[in-house]
Amino acid sequence: MSRSFMRGAMDFDAMDKEELRKYLDFLMWHYRVVDAFWYVAIEEELGADRADHFNERVWDKAAGLAAESIVKRFDVRVKGLDGLIAAQRYFPWAIIVGYDIERSGDEMILSVPECPVQKARLARSLGEYNCKEMHRREFTSFARAIDPAIRVECIHAPLDPHPPERVCQWRFTMDAP
Repeated sequence: MSRSFMRGAMDFDAMDKEELRKYLDFLMWHYRVVDAFWYVAIEEELGADRADHFNERVWDKAAGLAAESIVKRFDVRVKGLDGLIAAQRYFPWAIIVGYDIERSGDEMILSVPECPVQKARLARSLGEYNCKEMHRREFTSFARAIDPAIRVECIHAPLDPHPPERVCQWRFTMDAP
């Protein structure tokens, strides 16, 4: 009887562009699935308030670590809003969700036209998830890792009323020098 042992999971160097893209799509999908099931499991066991509490803590920490890693791995050297925009290009949730980012003068507006989490909840008649505090902590932690002078303000996020073309919107500005 022969045994097969797996030492290295994937040989990315042997994959062509299409295979790499498929695998990246899988990783993004899996990232979403783990996040969703983690939250649902906590909610079922401990209730929505506790699930929200832990989700806020996790995303506060995870977003800051992601930004620090992005800065190092992808050599993001600029600070301020330009640095934030450059780093967001690599952030998995920015890729999954498809943030619309507009920069005008001394502010950046991040809009979410369609949120996969909210879309899934509404499809299951669960109502929107109150994500404002979680995203405030996520965006603040991420921005602070890029430049501590960046400030985050929620324009609207569920459960706030919002226009049909947008789920949430956030303003990023710089502290006055």
